[in-house]
Order: sequence, then structure tokens, then C-alpha cells
Amino acid sequence: MTARALQAGYEAEIAEHRLAFSRGCAITAIVLILAGCLLDYALYPSMQSLFGMARLFFSGLILAIILVMRTPWGEAHARELTFIWLMLPQVMITWMIARTEGASSLYYGGLHLAIFASGLALPFTVLENAGFGILTYTAYTIACVAHPDGVQLRGAFMVNSLFLLMSTTIAAVCTYFNERTRFTTFRLKEEVAASNQQLERTNRELTEIKGQMLQQEKMAALGTLAAGLLHEVNNPVNYSMMAIDIALEEPAAQDNGSLRECLQDARGGMQRVHHIVSDLKTFAYRKSGTELTTSHFLFETALDSALRLVSHETRGMRISRVLPEDTLVRGDEAAIIGVLINLLSNAAHAGRGSGRTDLAIDIEAHWEHERLRVSVRDNGPGIARENLTRVFEPFFTTREVGKGLGLGLAISYSVIERHGGVLTADSVLGEWTRFQFDLPRGT
Repeated sequence: MTARALQAGYEAEIAEHRLAFSRGCAITAIVLILAGCLLDYALYPSMQSLFGMARLFFSGLILAIILVMRTPWGEAHARELTFIWLMLPQVMITWMIARTEGASSLYYGGLHLAIFASGLALPFTVLENAGFGILTYTAYTIACVAHPDGVQLRGAFMVNSLFLLMSTTIAAVCTYFNERTRFTTFRLKEEVAASNQQLERTNRELTEIKGQMLQQEKMAALGTLAAGLLHEVNNPVNYSMMAIDIALEEPAAQDNGSLRECLQDARGGMQRVHHIVSDLKTFAYRKSGTELTTSHFLFETALDSALRLVSHETRGMRISRVLPEDTLVRGDEAAIIGVLINLLSNAAHAGRGSGRTDLAIDIEAHWEHERLRVSVRDNGPGIARENLTRVFEPFFTTREVGKGLGLGLAISYSVIERHGGVLTADSVLGEWTRFQFDLPRGT
């Protein structure tokens, strides 16, 4: 925190402190003024009625100031109002001095009470306290001069003047050190608060690091499992792909375009099985986004393959596509097909569960800074805000038990990351969901 900000914070806090102390001390002043009737009775019984009315009058003025300080305007001007009510007892006492024995009046002692209160109890500044002492001494001098006996430099007036100046000096010194103590306390409190905030941030960072370590352990275990699964699955997949290749060479397949296309799709499906298991290992061995493959492919062709492979899930849905003329990109075509299959399948599944009859998936792509930015948008039920930030977490799914492992989007995120891009999601609950990713341009 800068010195200016620290000072501003201190001023804001001391304003509340000043208001509370001013009210408390004002109430105390009223009590002491009224209790002074006992002094009037003991010292000047002949003037008790006059002094009693004066005490009631000045107490009423202080009470009025207390009520004003409860208003917004009074809170904003608490400093000035405090100075005013503090001067009221001094004015009353100096008037009593002028009405009694002048410089020799015992009421002189009451002037010291307010001076010490301003220095010890009230959060005055040094200048305010010094000004209060000077005004008090000025009022005392006027009272002594107004007395019929006048002022004699030697004697009670000089002694009382010296004591008033001493009291003002002591109060100013106390004010200075009280002010420093209050500011130091405030600064220490702010430092403790800042340290607590830093500690909270550190705890959050440690929690995140712990979560990342647990996630890495989980992904490492998943990678080991995937490696073993890949070994077990590869053999039957290879047998199937070999059989499909042989079938594609048969005259019946050569003469029948529909059969040949189905066999090619079956071969693509077998390749997808291989890549799905292979992609699981990316959680254990993630590559940098800058490590791109050197192969090139047409995104339009990959999209065609993905649409064919999910055609049984998207049957009856309106699918639109807006693509640029050039869709040559750089990367792993099979992996991107897998990403598209996952996004299209999720959109179809969410749409079927919404109960809507006008289901649609809009696929758009455009070039942006040498990267093809792809958008897959559906008009399904959308994703709740609390789930939107978690959709890419491994094993997170909103489907029913047994309907999915929650790995599709996590794998897709890792695939796009390996291509130097980012897979993002945004949604409006009840209206639509959109996933976007980008791929590098092919050369």
C-alpha cells in the first residue's frame, strides 16, 4: 500500500474514531457541567441560581451538537463540531471567572480539564490542540481584564497563565505521540491484513498445486492403463483393419460405391478406436502446444468424416456448415476427427435430452491470424454456469451413470492444446452451447 493510500485509509478510520470519542466526551462534559452545581453551592451560594441556569444553557447547547452529529452533515463535520462544543465549557467557565474573583477564582482549575481532555482523549491534531489552548487562554485573559479588579501582572494571573500554557504544551505533546501511536497501530493492522490476504493467496496457490499434483498422478495412472489397453486393443483392431482392406480390394466393393464407402467408414472407425486409446496417454505425457505434427489435411474432409461417423446420432437434426474455400490445416487429422466427433456427439445427445423438435447444429470456420477458428454451436439446453468451467475436467460428466466417463472433452482439450490452440466453451442456459477451437494453417 502506498503512503498516500495508507494516509487516506487512516483518515477514513480516524473519522469514525473521532466521531465516537467526541460523542462520548460531550456526554461526559454535560455530566461534569451539571455536577459543578455542587461547586457553586460550596463556593458561591449567592450565585447558585444564576450559575445553575448557565450550566443548563451550555449543557443544552452541547446536547444539541450531539444530536446534530447524528445526522449525515454532522458526521461529515465532526471535527469542527467537536472543537465548538469543547469551547463551550471554556466560555462558561471564563464567564464565571469574570463574575466571581477574576484571576483568583477557583473556577480557573476547570479550564485545565478540557485542555487535558483534548490532548489525551480526543483525536485532535497538534495544531488543533495548540489552537484550542490559545483560545482558552485568550478567553481567560478577557475574563480577567473584564473583572472589576482588572489584571495584575504579578500574582494569580501570571501563575495561572503559566499553568495554562504548560497544560497546552503538555496536551500538544501528548496529542503528537497519541497521533503517532494511532497511525502506527493502523499501519500495523493494515500490514497484518495484507499479510493475511497474502497468506490466503498462498494457501489457494498451494491448494491448486496440490490439485495439479493429484491430477498428474491420476493422469499418470490413466496413461499406464491406456498403454496396456492400447496393447490389448491394437491386435483385434489391426485384424479388423486388415480384413477391411482385403474387402475393399474385392470386385464387389469396387463396383458398389455405397459398400466401398461403408467399408472406408468402418476402417476410419477402427482407426478411431486406436486413436481414442492412444489419446488417453496424453494426460500422462502432455506435449507442448508448439510441438505440431508436420502432416497436413483439409479440415473440410475431416468434418465430412466426422459427420458420417455420427450420422446415426444426428439423424433428424438440421446441420449447417459455413467454411472458407481453403481449409488446409496442419496437424493430426485422426485426432481432429475425434474432437469433431466428440463435439457433434455431445451436441446431439444434449439436444435429444432437451425434448426440442427443431434441433440444429451450426458449424462455422474462418481464418484468423493464420489459424482456422472453428465453432460448433447447438440450440440444445445449454450448460449451467457452475458446470461451464468444469466441462474440460477429466471424469466430469452431467450424463447419467453408465452413459459416459467424462473423458471426451478432456481428451479433446488436450488434442487442441497439442496443436497450439485452445478449446473453449460458452453457453446460455436453456438456449445454446458453443465450443470453439483453432488449428494452424497448412503450408
